[in-house]
Amino acid sequence: MRLLTALYFVSFCIFSSHSAFAQPDTKQQTADYSVHTHTIKSAVLNEQRTVVVQLPKSYQAEPNKVYPVIYRLDGAGNIPLASAIIERLQNDNRAPEVIIVAIENTNRLRDMYPTVNKEPQGPVGEGGGAAKFLAFFEQELIPLVNKNYRTHNYKVISGASAGGVFALYALQANPELFQAHIAYSPAVWWNYGAMVKSTKSFITKNKELNSYVYINIGEEAGIMRERYDELQQSLQSPKVRGLRFFNDAFDGISHGLTTAAGVFNAYYNLFLPKQMPISALTDDVASIDAYYQSLSQQWGEQIAPPDRAVRSLGYNLTGSKQFTRAIEVFKYNLKNHPKSVDALSALSYGYEMQGDTRQALAQMESALAIADDSYPYVDYLQDTRIRLEAQLNKNL
Repeated sequence: MRLLTALYFVSFCIFSSHSAFAQPDTKQQTADYSVHTHTIKSAVLNEQRTVVVQLPKSYQAEPNKVYPVIYRLDGAGNIPLASAIIERLQNDNRAPEVIIVAIENTNRLRDMYPTVNKEPQGPVGEGGGAAKFLAFFEQELIPLVNKNYRTHNYKVISGASAGGVFALYALQANPELFQAHIAYSPAVWWNYGAMVKSTKSFITKNKELNSYVYINIGEEAGIMRERYDELQQSLQSPKVRGLRFFNDAFDGISHGLTTAAGVFNAYYNLFLPKQMPISALTDDVASIDAYYQSLSQQWGEQIAPPDRAVRSLGYNLTGSKQFTRAIEVFKYNLKNHPKSVDALSALSYGYEMQGDTRQALAQMESALAIADDSYPYVDYLQDTRIRLEAQLNKNL
């Protein structure tokens, strides 16, 4: 199963130093990642909190680069799994490098749940501190991370079980604070399904949400499954524009393994790949601009529509015999890359497939005009020109 192929762990070596948040209390170093442990004296929570920050491999070598940030609940033990999956996605140009910030627990039930549990099946009287915990993120943690590390405004909140409930609470309490919310098997049974009820109300009141939500569930049954299914149905509402919602249900997977089972899909669906999928292309080539604008915002760097990626879209259309649309895409690409031999050759191919030999020959001649001996496929271009000329003469 592809979601389990990348489960390996990063080992850490530790040495110590002492200072405020700007300088970590502890630093862990591997050949690839730099990991810093900080202690924050939180005025909001009235206690000390420990956070662990893992920096990307390129962080030191690229001092002008900025990164999206994943805030992971339940501590640094969750960093290696997410890091391994995201690195595999990076190798396939399907994810950017990220900063991961893991928050260690003190009183987990207090912090994660927005309501106090009154249901006898759970710990009665626990919970109710999520509003204060979110204020800690807003007022202290995120500003400190932004001040001390090179971040940009794309933030992910990720948690499991009670942490999943908090991720969903953050979406409702401050929809713009995080751009993505990942909830592995969120414990929505809590307090008579209070989170399910609040989610239904929130979705009903919002017609547009520029957000990503991933949830999953394992083998849970009973009221947990019933309330989860209600949550899923409410989030699948087609009336909410801009909400990218994904859901997984894993048969035979225990509650404690839903993070491991879901982490690949959570990030695979979250991050836009540099190769725009054909499913994202509409009848208007402006959708290509829109896609790469969204990708640039997510990745934290300006990424113009790549020549090769856009040509791939055009070839996909020719393969399905949508020649008019393919030519529009090839023309769009040539406008962005006017000196590209490949862009001209692709447009020539589009015209040829459409049956317009004259235009196909014109574009091929333009390609040969700028191709030099270093171009690896110059023989192909020359042979194609000869073939097109013969075809045109035959039709005269």
